[in-house]
Amino acid sequence: MVFTLMQKSTFIGTSLVTKDAQQARSAQAVQVTAKLGGTQGKKAAKTVKKTVKQNIGKAKSTAKQAKNKAVTKSGASNWYGPDRPKFLGPFTQPPSYLSGEFAGDYGWDTAGLSADPTTFERYRNIEVIHARWAMLGALGCVVPETLNGTNHVPWFEAGATIFSKNGIQYLGIPGLINARSILATLIVQVLLMGAIEGYRFQGGIKGDEGFDRLYPGGDYFDPLGLADDPDSFAELRVKEIKNGRLAMFAMLGFFVQAIVTGKGPVQNLQDHISDPTHVNGLATYATKFDPSQ
Repeated sequence: MVFTLMQKSTFIGTSLVTKDAQQARSAQAVQVTAKLGGTQGKKAAKTVKKTVKQNIGKAKSTAKQAKNKAVTKSGASNWYGPDRPKFLGPFTQPPSYLSGEFAGDYGWDTAGLSADPTTFERYRNIEVIHARWAMLGALGCVVPETLNGTNHVPWFEAGATIFSKNGIQYLGIPGLINARSILATLIVQVLLMGAIEGYRFQGGIKGDEGFDRLYPGGDYFDPLGLADDPDSFAELRVKEIKNGRLAMFAMLGFFVQAIVTGKGPVQNLQDHISDPTHVNGLATYATKFDPSQ
């Protein structure tokens, strides 16, 4: 017990000495900055301010990562951790770097493409971004073909209507958004998308190092606060990547259908339902690759 008290006293004493030393160095730095004055003083102040900002950003980033890992380890979702579902069920032996920390990890990387941590992070970012675009794209391919106001135009012909007399009437509603100039549309899209992506990629307006570029959240990217609860956020990440992967396959299917049949996904579905025996990929379109026929 005496030894324990001595250890504690030594630790407290060391902490006080360290704290005093830190305060002394801080006071000395302030004195040096004050003596420098003028331009040098301003440069020193900016350097100190930048260092503090970087440390705060790193602390936020570390805290956020620890928070996400805590959700994984707490068992709040069965989609994380070693007991998560895997692509071959109990027969799966995932590599060591696929520990179930991230959403959508089924332990599948037979080619070892993500063995390098930097490559793994890059691939993960690319997958999530493409998944989001695919979900928007799949919705954009289906909706115009289902509306009477758009004359059920297939997705691969929808863009060409901008050259018509009335231009594109979004959702087939006159006056909602009437795009008549492809140049103006391109400029607006580049400006809006560039500003949003620039904000996300640079870490916000101030370039905060603790800014999560993949899940930025906040008032701009999560105005409804859907990800405020850690458990809900963990579940939403899983739903996003699962639906995004499905949407990427759907977009690939839309492309192939358009090449083979010359029709949109809705018309192809209706044709298949009306005669599933004769209208399917194997029976009718296996050797047909000319959309004009």
